Amino acid sequence: MTADRLRTGRRAVTTAGAPAPIGGYSQGIAAGPYLFTSGFGPQDPVTGALGDTIEEQTRQVLANVGALLATDGLTLDDVVKATVHLQDVHRDFAGFDRVYREHFGDPRPVRTTVGSELMGILVEIDVVALRRNP
Repeated sequence: MTADRLRTGRRAVTTAGAPAPIGGYSQGIAAGPYLFTSGFGPQDPVTGALGDTIEEQTRQVLANVGALLATDGLTLDDVVKATVHLQDVHRDFAGFDRVYREHFGDPRPVRTTVGSELMGILVEIDVVALRRNP
């Protein structure tokens, strides 16, 4: 471990319960009291299958995010910020938001939702979670 990583307390967090990275990035990085995740898509980590609807894909994305959080002792209840990319905001926002609301209680995390050109998927989500007792 480098001296810089020792000083910052930065470490990688990984799980087989979510899809492996397809590029040069980590699934998650814990830094201080926070866990930052990569953007997770809707691939089933075992089969690689994708759901057909925005609702199915959103459920799988949140399961993938939840799996990484659980690896570090966190849950979706610990999420303070979410960034959401939708392939087609106008078509998919309502269905996405319905499923999202099922997974997050009040107060819900702050959220930014944007339209993005995604590679063959309908939704991608990354989050920041806060450790209650760092």
